[in-house]
Amino acid sequence: MSGETVDGGTATGSAATAHPALRWRVRPEAPRAAVLVLHGGEEHNFSRPGPINLPLLRMHGFLRSLSRDTAGADVAVGTVRYRHRGWNGQRADAAQDALAALDELARELGGVPTVLVGHSMGGRAALRAGGHPAVTGLVALAPWCPPEDPCEHLADRDVLLLHGDRDKVTPPAETRAFAARSRAAGARVCGYTVTGSGHAMLQRIPDWHRATTHLATALLGLRPLPAETASALALPPTSPEALTLPLPRQPRS
Repeated sequence: MSGETVDGGTATGSAATAHPALRWRVRPEAPRAAVLVLHGGEEHNFSRPGPINLPLLRMHGFLRSLSRDTAGADVAVGTVRYRHRGWNGQRADAAQDALAALDELARELGGVPTVLVGHSMGGRAALRAGGHPAVTGLVALAPWCPPEDPCEHLADRDVLLLHGDRDKVTPPAETRAFAARSRAAGARVCGYTVTGSGHAMLQRIPDWHRATTHLATALLGLRPLPAETASALALPPTSPEALTLPLPRQPRS
C-alpha cells in the first residue's frame, strides 16, 4: 500500500494524516463521549465524494436521531470524511480515514469513550478501525464483511450487527460468519436480523433509526441495553443464538 497500513489501531502514512477526516455535527464544550458515523461507498472508486453524496444522505436520519437522543449528555457526534468513494482493495481507504478521524478525535477530546456507527462500506471501515484505543463499541448496519477481514483486534469490544434478510448487496451470511469469528476471538457480539428490509434500509426506516440510536446510546452508558441484547452478549462464544435475533418493532421514544 506504499506507506499506508491498517492495523486496527492508528492510521499511518502521509495521505492518512494530511486529510481532515473528522467533521463534527455536535461538539459540546467538554465532551464526555463521542459517536462517529461512517457512510457507505463502493468497492473500487478513486474519485472524491462530491457535494451530492447519496450514501452520506442516507445517514442523515441516523445523525439526527443520535443528536436528539444525546442532547444535554455532553456527547460529541461526528462523521468520517472519506478521501475516495471506494474501499480500493488493499489500500482500505475508508478504514484509513476512519483511523485518521479517531486519531483526530483523540487529540482534540482526549480518551473519551467512542462508539462507531457504520453502514455497508462504512460498517466494514468501523469494524476494521474498531481496535483503536478510543473505541469501546460498534454498531454496524448491513456491513460488508468479506471472509478475509481480520477480527482479533475487536477483542473486549461490544459489537452489534444489524442486517436485513433481503440484502442483495452485502450477504447477511458473511456478516454472521464474521460475527461468529469475532465472538471466538473475544469480542462481545450480538447480531440482529431486520426482517423484510434490504441493503439501503428503505424498508422499516424508523426501526433502523430507533434501534441504532438506542443501541449506540446504550453502549455509551446513557441507557440500559435492550434485554435481548444484554442476554446475547452474555452467551458463550460458540452460541449461534446470539447472532440471529429478530429486530423487534421499535416504539417511538
